[in-house]
Amino acid sequence: MTDLHPVRRALLSVSDKTGLIELGKSLADRGVELLSTGGTAKALRDAGLAVKDVSDVTGFPEMMDGRVKTLHPMVHGGLLALRDNDAHVAAMNEHGIGAIDLLVVNLYPFEAALARGAEYDEMIENIDIGGPAMIRAASKNHLFVNVVTDVEDYDALLGELDANDGQTSYVFRQRLAQTAYARTAAYDAAVSNWMAGALELEAPRRRAFAGDLKQTLRYGENSHQKAAFYTDGTNRPGVATAVQLQGKELSYNNINDTDAAYELVAEFDPSETAAVAIIKHANPCGVARGATLVEAYQKAFDCDRTSAFGGIVALNQPLDAETAAKITEIFTEVVIAPGASDEAKEIFAAKKNLRLLLTDALPDPRKAITAYKQVAGGVLVQDKDVGYVGMDDLKVVTEKAPTEEQMQDLLFAWKVAKHVKSNAIVYVKGDATVGVGAGQMSRLDSANVAAAKAQRMADELGLDESLAKGSAVASDAFFPFPDGLLEASAAGATCVIQPGGSMRDDEVIKAANEAGLAMVFTGMRHFRH
Repeated sequence: MTDLHPVRRALLSVSDKTGLIELGKSLADRGVELLSTGGTAKALRDAGLAVKDVSDVTGFPEMMDGRVKTLHPMVHGGLLALRDNDAHVAAMNEHGIGAIDLLVVNLYPFEAALARGAEYDEMIENIDIGGPAMIRAASKNHLFVNVVTDVEDYDALLGELDANDGQTSYVFRQRLAQTAYARTAAYDAAVSNWMAGALELEAPRRRAFAGDLKQTLRYGENSHQKAAFYTDGTNRPGVATAVQLQGKELSYNNINDTDAAYELVAEFDPSETAAVAIIKHANPCGVARGATLVEAYQKAFDCDRTSAFGGIVALNQPLDAETAAKITEIFTEVVIAPGASDEAKEIFAAKKNLRLLLTDALPDPRKAITAYKQVAGGVLVQDKDVGYVGMDDLKVVTEKAPTEEQMQDLLFAWKVAKHVKSNAIVYVKGDATVGVGAGQMSRLDSANVAAAKAQRMADELGLDESLAKGSAVASDAFFPFPDGLLEASAAGATCVIQPGGSMRDDEVIKAANEAGLAMVFTGMRHFRH
């Protein structure tokens, strides 16, 4: 038996009518009989195509506001019947069931309704029933039936028919079926996760995960690892929604680091100040704000010029020509920004390997979304860290209170520390990081690393004292002992921001007082693993 089977009869029922008329005409030109429902049938008929209504096939009109139209043996029998099974063929003949060789369905726009924040009742009405039922039926019977759920597959279908004289191959139908099952899985995941949120279930007994392929990657973190990039349908502004104007294809590590950079720079309101974050291996090596983007970039660059080479640069304002020119003075992997001027694009065009990503917005740093992390045999699920601390949330715990200028640097350092791998220590002075210690096994080590970076950059810039002299220092979690705090003081820090909550808080506060430090507690930590 050949694996090629002809397409003689097709059922089309779509909510997204992109490419529908062209597909209908192409099928009709190949002699395919068209069945359809509701608005899809009207659109095809208005285009001059001969279409038979499903209601004429089933003998029942569409009813209950369209909820019931395809749930009928005349439809599902045509999709599920095994063409090489004598009993199935006999049943088809006895009941006048015609075979359906091609199903083209895309579902009610549930995800679109979710994205625009539709009310509960509207969300319920956007849950498709007949569509998923037909898709699953056709997919199960892919030995004979083709099922198309994505507009992107229309051309592939027509190409397959042309290549095989109006027939499709088994491998082709298998691939369509796999895509179709993934589509219904993603759809059900969107519905179930929405309902969990609507019911305020913090930990539903079952949770579904789904994604749409955006890009097949050359490899993963290392060249021996296979990888791909999927979008999750949330449309959160960032690397997943950005348009790449130029440069090589993004790598796995590029995507990971660019996401980290853009999420960090979004902490700074673009209506208040320009801000730049430079990221290397998912950690910030320089973050700053300034009156202009170019000023912010220079300050961020001067935090750690060595690490900035080959880094990722994120901006919270549209890229301008002056900043573009400054960025191109060294090798940079990726730049992401909420827009760019024509002059800036022209400057970048001369650097063909430099990737420029543009978005239409910044992510909201306070919008709660769900974050996932895979572990062996399971998935950890939590809310994204959107914790925020303002001036009124801080508690002064030392004899000396921070000055207004110090308070600004403390809050700046706190925002950055949230995006540094734990254990995190961040020195800030004058709206710019001057030393970052990330991912060390002890807080003392992180304080040492950050202080060493501050001294190294001071030496490189020809300064007489460390960049950390007179700085504010942030710790993402409490100091369990005074040693890390005293290391920061020795490096030149004059004020400290930390969560507090240690058994030895009194001991740490006493050490701060003896060192002449001002210290505030936030009551909130920012572990990032």
